[in-house]
Amino acid sequence: MKIVRGGITSAKGFIATGVSCGIKKDSRLDLALIFSEKVSAAAGLFTTNRFIAPPLILTKKNLKKGTGQAVIVNSGNANAATGSRGYEDALEMGALTAKELGIDSSLVSVASTGVIGEPLPMEKIRSGIPLVVNGLRKNGGKDAARAIMTTDTFFKEAAVKGIVGGREVSVGGIAKGSGMIHPNMATMLAFIGTDATISGGLLKKSLRKASDLSFNMITVDGETSTNDMVLCLANGMSGAREIREGSRELKEFQSLLEYVCLALAKMIVRDGEGATKFVTITVDNARNFKDAKKIAMSVGRSLLVKTAFFGEDANWGRFMAAIGYSGVKVDEGEVDIYYDGVKIVNSGTGTGSKADLMASKVLKKKEFSVRIDLKAGKEKATVWTTDLSYDYVRINASYRS
Repeated sequence: MKIVRGGITSAKGFIATGVSCGIKKDSRLDLALIFSEKVSAAAGLFTTNRFIAPPLILTKKNLKKGTGQAVIVNSGNANAATGSRGYEDALEMGALTAKELGIDSSLVSVASTGVIGEPLPMEKIRSGIPLVVNGLRKNGGKDAARAIMTTDTFFKEAAVKGIVGGREVSVGGIAKGSGMIHPNMATMLAFIGTDATISGGLLKKSLRKASDLSFNMITVDGETSTNDMVLCLANGMSGAREIREGSRELKEFQSLLEYVCLALAKMIVRDGEGATKFVTITVDNARNFKDAKKIAMSVGRSLLVKTAFFGEDANWGRFMAAIGYSGVKVDEGEVDIYYDGVKIVNSGTGTGSKADLMASKVLKKKEFSVRIDLKAGKEKATVWTTDLSYDYVRINASYRS
């Protein structure tokens, strides 16, 4: 595996760009397009929020055949809670994009992100779609990544190359996400392109597995949006033989896809709204993965734990409380807790003021880890989270203004 500089256009046959069509203030980029030169296998995963936004309803429908070729995305307006008009607007976005590209509209996935409850400014999007189509280029991935940002403070892209079936295969992607981050999916958009050859059905299985180890293991604020999705297009232009279920090639491809998904997921956490800490929480020696994940998520989304991270207070009692209300049966007297290598809880009780002082020094770092040992089995799970700062409230108090 070779990590490379790049993103969505790193794989053969992918071009992209982003333009400003006036949805956002200050002429910031707000309309992105990703295009594969060939019709691709396509797969998507979507928000579990019951109030799913119209673009996702349309995209789910278009992906039923397991094929796709283009993704059109606007930021600044979520086109969510917009009723029948919202669906008609999403249809028009897809149809206009397809017409400009000369492809069938069923091959276009549509995504939107931004403020909920306001109709799309379609006159701006109508004028922007020809611009974004005409601007498609091999080095346009960064502009596409910038154009899907909302409260993000930096654009997010990742790419990797590796050998699959004896041929070099590339996987690259872009993502946006900063606030409303929690599975399933975490509030985010992610678009991934690969030149591997794989069926739409198997690609969806592979994408789900990769997402379960990455996008579904992050939490910033416990919120799940109406617009979250992860999409992957595989155009086969590497020339590598088709990946089959249970094959060595599938394992080789899976490692590439998981790397890109995890890299993007960690970027989303690092860019958490107002965050000053990046925290890795691992629950070790659980009875099963499900228990380990439930406890790690319970700790990672606890507001009291997150504010203690921000205050650099080694308040381990908040961990114990979050473990206790996680819903997992745990023997309190077996729990050990560590900040990096500093053991602050031994068999359910604190290890003393010296350890607390050492743990407080760990908390002053921008990145650190928490390990919770349950001594109940052999399974583990890792979750990535942030602290909760004053700036989180400031950012979200004025989101619409």
